[in-house]
Parts: sequence; C-alpha cells; structure tokens
Amino acid sequence: MTWELLVPAARRRLIVVLALVGVVVLAAIAVGVYGLVRGPGHTTVPRHAPAETGTTSSAGSASPGATSSTPSGPAPAVLPKTDNPVTYAKAVAEALFDWSTVSGYSPSGYTAPVLAGADPSGDELPGLIGDVASYEPTTEQWRQLATMQVVQHLTITSAVVPSLWPEALAEAHGQLRPGTTAITITGVRHRSGVWYGQPASTSEPVSFTVFEACSPSWPDCHTLRLSKLNDPLG
Repeated sequence: MTWELLVPAARRRLIVVLALVGVVVLAAIAVGVYGLVRGPGHTTVPRHAPAETGTTSSAGSASPGATSSTPSGPAPAVLPKTDNPVTYAKAVAEALFDWSTVSGYSPSGYTAPVLAGADPSGDELPGLIGDVASYEPTTEQWRQLATMQVVQHLTITSAVVPSLWPEALAEAHGQLRPGTTAITITGVRHRSGVWYGQPASTSEPVSFTVFEACSPSWPDCHTLRLSKLNDPLG
C-alpha cells in the first residue's frame, strides 16, 4: 500500500527494449526521431537560452496523519554554465528528479531550468517540452503526493557516454550539430513522506539518456532532448 501511494502506477513502469536497441535506436537517431538533426545554417547561434515560464503555486500539504505543513525540500536547481557534458547531464538529472511537494513549487517550476537551458536556436524546444513533461508528476499525482508530504531526490550511480553513441554518430552522416553527445544516467530515485503519521519511503532504479550539444556549437552545454524514462540509449 505504501509503495503504491508513494509511487503512482503510471510512474512505475519499467520499459524493457534491450532486444531491439542495437538496430532500432541507431535507425531512430539517424532519421532524427529525437529531433537532433541539424537544420541549415545552425553553426553559430546567439548564446542566450529561451526561458520557460512556470507557475510557482503551492500544491498543498494537508495529509492524513501529517505532522507538519512547514514548506521544506529543495528549490529548483540552477544549471551550471559548463562545457563538460557529464557535469551538465548530471545537473539536468538532478533538476528533473529533486523536488518536494511541500516546498511551494509546482512540478513545472522544478523542471523549468531544464527548458531554460535548452538549445538556444529553439529548434529542439518543442520536443524537449514534451520530454520534460513526461518526467513530471501530473497535477493529480502531485496533489496525491502532497497529501503525504513527499520529497524526492536522485542518487546518480553512473553518467557515461552510451556504447552505441559512436555508431549513432556514424549513422547520422554529419547531420548532428558539432559537439552533440549523449550521456546515459543511471541511479536510484528515492521518495520519502508521511503515511498516517508514520514515515514512509521507497527507492526505485531509473535510467535515461540526456542528448546535449556543447562546444563548438555553443560555449556551454545545452539540452537537446531526453530519452523516455527507463529507455536509455545503450
């Protein structure tokens, strides 16, 4: 019961696609399914990143057996300005996963920094908006989690370039922006809260891939797209 309440069923699915990852993923990237294909003339772009305005209203904190309604937990992250793809991908992962339902911020408030650090040309922003939304609890899920004062954080266990990425680059035949790379994040998602006055917690392994472009496209790294949760590039 505690597991089901802390981790809604829609967020618990672990998608297994290992049997087809070699051929299907390479073909998908080659035809731009992740929206990574470079458009004409996108070699030098102004450095500013488009901001995504998010609502910052409280999701509520009353709960059965709640011991406190004092806001707590992390504020939205600030992504670093760095040309290191691993450092940047880790920061993106933490921005997506570190949140508190009693902090006064909404799910979109927490993920807004990822969108603010999107591809400065704007080409990938529409796709990235959908990617990011798939990592957020829905409004109804957020309300349910808030009744239990749920706080979530991610422990990253590895952040590496996928073994298939060199082949994916070869299949792209130069159609990706210079400096485009992929970093697959694996880790453990932790949730803690209060259930009828008693502390409760859950942990679940997660994995996903951050596609980003760094130098020489831009001085700093920017997020292009995200894979589906638990469906990373191998």
